[in-house]
Amino acid sequence: MKGAAAAALAAAFVVPLVRKRKRIPAAVTTAALAAGPPALAVLSPRTRLRDAGMHALQMWMFTLAHELPYDDPERAASRLRVGYPIRVDRVLGGGELPNVRLQRALAGLGRGNLVDRFLSWVHWSWFFEPHGALTYILARDQEQFARSARQMAAVYDIGCVVYAAVPTAPPWWASEEGHTDAEIRRIMVEVGEEEWGKAWPVLYDVLGGNPWAAMPSLHFASSLMTALLLSEMGLREGIAGWAYAGTLGFALVYLGEHYVVDLLAGAALVIAVRRGERYAEPVAKAVSRALQRLERIANE
Repeated sequence: MKGAAAAALAAAFVVPLVRKRKRIPAAVTTAALAAGPPALAVLSPRTRLRDAGMHALQMWMFTLAHELPYDDPERAASRLRVGYPIRVDRVLGGGELPNVRLQRALAGLGRGNLVDRFLSWVHWSWFFEPHGALTYILARDQEQFARSARQMAAVYDIGCVVYAAVPTAPPWWASEEGHTDAEIRRIMVEVGEEEWGKAWPVLYDVLGGNPWAAMPSLHFASSLMTALLLSEMGLREGIAGWAYAGTLGFALVYLGEHYVVDLLAGAALVIAVRRGERYAEPVAKAVSRALQRLERIANE
């Protein structure tokens, strides 16, 4: 049993990395990725370190899985949605896209100003913020971490399914391709080229694996879920979480990364996950008990 779990864990790393060269189907790659966290649960008795490792494997799964639709850009482009978020946001913006309104309002500050740099760094810090918060929760309360990590994983996983089912272009891409009446700058890239220099293209290639993963905004959804989870830990933690989520939401629209409707969809996703927790919890506990039995057998 340990050998089978070790093989599944190895496959979770190897298969996604060789999928393009070996032309491995997306379904096989997804299955290999999904096997990673339960394989680790079987291999090792539960500790805080193992809990952290399972969350890391979950995020590895999301990172690779959300790139899978873009392995075949032509096929993804044939299903790409561009127009509907523009139409919705024009209604929300009173006839003009909120991205355009915000960028025009702050245009007098000039390019490369402190606001642009600050908001770009807020955006970049998102790659650490949800996971740093979960690490804090794990250090404080391991059982609370299990529930928190489960809800965060649901946000990422459901969002990933929507990305694959309904690939949607972000505002900066729609603007570059001439789908918007006014230009929408991708300010983060402008700042990134100045801040990171020659390292920027490498960072962009690593972190920008699927440009059509915009609806819902998992940047905003995960930060909103983080704010809710931190609020359960205490008042100060909650204030910090909500302040970050609000700042990030503004940044995502201003920087040209997301439409307002993307953020609203992200918020709706979080509400659905939170309200669905009571239905998902019995299933999660049943799966946990099954894995615990396998873990005991494997480690006897």
